[in-house]
Amino acid sequence: MGRVDPTLVPTLVPTLVPTLVFYLTGLEMPVVGFHRVSWVLPVGFVWSQAEVEVASRPIRGRTYQVSATLLGKDELPPVGVAGRGGRSPFVVICDHAGQRLPRSLGSLGLSSRDLSSHIAWDIGAVYVAQRLAAALDAFVAWQPYSRLVIDCNRRLGAADSIATLSERTVVPGNQNLRQQDAEARAREIFVPYHQQIQAELDRRREGGLPSILVSVHSFTPVFLDVPRPWHLGVLSNRDTRLADPLLHLLRKEGDIFVGCNQPYAASDGSDYSIIHHGERRGIPPVEIEIRQDLIAGEAGQMAWADRLSRLLVVAAHPILSATTTHDA
Repeated sequence: MGRVDPTLVPTLVPTLVPTLVFYLTGLEMPVVGFHRVSWVLPVGFVWSQAEVEVASRPIRGRTYQVSATLLGKDELPPVGVAGRGGRSPFVVICDHAGQRLPRSLGSLGLSSRDLSSHIAWDIGAVYVAQRLAAALDAFVAWQPYSRLVIDCNRRLGAADSIATLSERTVVPGNQNLRQQDAEARAREIFVPYHQQIQAELDRRREGGLPSILVSVHSFTPVFLDVPRPWHLGVLSNRDTRLADPLLHLLRKEGDIFVGCNQPYAASDGSDYSIIHHGERRGIPPVEIEIRQDLIAGEAGQMAWADRLSRLLVVAAHPILSATTTHDA
């Protein structure tokens, strides 16, 4: 478990008080489909290098941070949450929701065009995730900082956890990164995001509520000059309890081209969220990839959220029925 660095105790009061106020009250944000959204400002521990890898274990659903070297006190917290009172079994997450960079990192040496492109975030995915969660009456968490800061769908320490090259774009600000800087990104971005997801799943388990994990992503229509014809991809690893029926239902729709583990294949090496929060906990997971040109605008986002909400309920029904029967 993380420990408070004693040398930082004198800074606790000015740092902790406004942070706790922010945490307890929440920040109102106009997010689609919800009346109230909480930006969870984690106050975390000072983690040793060995502890960073397991730091996504929540401490009663909250984390406490007495030292911040990456995010300023006035910057957006590293996880957004809505639908806390949702009654459905679905938990929706969006790992690559935002394109924001911490002020301390500048532009990472990239142009505004680069930072608006697919290398920085999954275009349109967060709006689909929020609308999907609202339609399902589900909890949703999203990561507002760019995947170029740290990829929240990669294992810490993986070669592409902090990308030095994305497609053909070199990321100057990620070259020759010092260990302490990489650890700060993990501590202040990656850890609190995954702690919030785990805290919600723990809360549901402790309350005897079933959970189904849906991770929403998007993919660029052309990568390395190769067109990608799929409208949507359904990704899974070992646990296909949800992915298989969802894939079948999507293909029955007849008007879309659906890939199975396309344009990416989920695996222990290439993915983190559905493996860590889903498979390892015995929670049925699915990762959904939608082509970005289809959800760049509001109409497409609404249409895909409506379609997915309708089909996810049907796909999950046998899983939930089996859980109910087992519990009875």
